[in-house]
Amino acid sequence: MRPRDPGHAEGSLAARAASRRILVIMSPYPARPRRHLATSPFGAPDPDPPAERFSVGDRVTHDKYGLGTVTGVEEGTALLIDFGSCVQRIMTPSAKLSKL
Repeated sequence: MRPRDPGHAEGSLAARAASRRILVIMSPYPARPRRHLATSPFGAPDPDPPAERFSVGDRVTHDKYGLGTVTGVEEGTALLIDFGSCVQRIMTPSAKLSKL
């Protein structure tokens, strides 16, 4: 009977330690988007459109609540909107909200 090589056994300590070591080396952070190179033959990605600016008195429409009037503006964070039947605080930017 030949002696078993501990490095090749499926349940060996060396194999289990190697599998744990891989998890320690990996980064927990998600990958960042790649930057566009100026020398690239492909076109640059379109820039993000500027966020809509709202002021008190603006008429708006919301996909869920319908037509409303802006009654308050919390700069860069939220809007208070009177929809007639209720007053809602909507976080900005919101894909469901658009200025009329």
